[in-house]
Amino acid sequence: MDAFDAGLRTAAHMQKGGFDVSGPLCDLVVLDLSRALAGPHAAMMLGDMGARVIKVENPDGGDDTRGWGPPFVGAEDARESTYFLSCNRNKESIVLDLKTEDGRATLARLIRHSDVLVENFRTGVLDRLGFPMEELTRLNPRLVVLSITGFGHDGPQGGRPGYDQIAQGEAGLMSLTGPGPDDPTRIGVPIGDLLAGMYGAYGVVAALHERERTGLGRVVRTSLLSAIVGVHAFQGTNYTVAGQVGRAQGNLHPSLQPYGSYRCKDAIIQVAVGSEKLWARFAPMVGLAVDDARFAVNADRVVNRAELAEAINAAFAARDVDDLLPELAAAGIPAGEVRTIDRVYDWDQTKSQGLLLDVMHSTLGPITLPGPPIRLDGVDGTSDDGRRRHDAPPTLGQHTDSVQAWLDAEDARALHAARRA
Repeated sequence: MDAFDAGLRTAAHMQKGGFDVSGPLCDLVVLDLSRALAGPHAAMMLGDMGARVIKVENPDGGDDTRGWGPPFVGAEDARESTYFLSCNRNKESIVLDLKTEDGRATLARLIRHSDVLVENFRTGVLDRLGFPMEELTRLNPRLVVLSITGFGHDGPQGGRPGYDQIAQGEAGLMSLTGPGPDDPTRIGVPIGDLLAGMYGAYGVVAALHERERTGLGRVVRTSLLSAIVGVHAFQGTNYTVAGQVGRAQGNLHPSLQPYGSYRCKDAIIQVAVGSEKLWARFAPMVGLAVDDARFAVNADRVVNRAELAEAINAAFAARDVDDLLPELAAAGIPAGEVRTIDRVYDWDQTKSQGLLLDVMHSTLGPITLPGPPIRLDGVDGTSDDGRRRHDAPPTLGQHTDSVQAWLDAEDARALHAARRA
């Protein structure tokens, strides 16, 4: 590397806007064209592992989730949506109007200098913007593209828009969730979006590994439908192998008992008795004989689970959860309280796992965010969650100037390399 090239690399590094350069993916640039949740969650996962994530937003309000609320926080003229804050940490924001020639020209430059492009447009939108797959490959043959759709990019309903609750219903998840078969219930977080983002990030890392051998990128595709079907687990094979259609059964497990939620005096407790050995310990704690004919083996307990639940609830009704949990733990019975969100984030165990991040937001000041769920331990005993430092979600267009300066430096470096070659 000559002095000119080294200087350009240093200039490009300085234009990272103060972002940390560490983590397993710190040599990668991710271009995030997505909005809402599935794509942004995938890009955030890559950013958590050190990738530089540049989020492209439209100048008219930016990502849709910037307007999803309440709740909003901050001053009226600079308010932020807590929804947006949940899925955009460790990113830079640049505003581009992709309907203009200048906006598309800048996007083309970003594509040339990126390793990964994340998009969750409806099928055909990128083509209409002038960036079909052939053009992406021409601009950057090494580019890995993550494309997330609602129901798949092809097939009889391939162009259908995807919203999480609709996908939860269409993909069967709501039919398995709720107090009973006549009350299908959505899961309390947009799980289809989140799972699609997770599967997408997993596919991206696989494609990047393959690129080390082939030198070429590829398109990684997933959808909300695919992601939810991908976690049907035993409910899927119950149908595909045994022909049984699962239905919502509340909080009592359909194949293992006692396993479910029961009411104490002051809270709801969950118990998982996963073997006959554990049943022998648990039964006397709720006033039942181990060899009671109704509950002698797991198959009997599943058939009679309503009667068993009634007996357990009666035994727990006068007990406080803080007294009962230690007794169950001493007997080796897996159990836990049903916590509200505030009790989760105030819990010492949650804090001990690095699941809270204190970051400095450019307009909100110091804020606390939920943190990455992965920690990486080194052979030297060190432990981190992917990067030395995490950054707050950006304000709209916060890094437009610095990203443009970085592109200028990268273009100059590429031109110098071509001339030298």
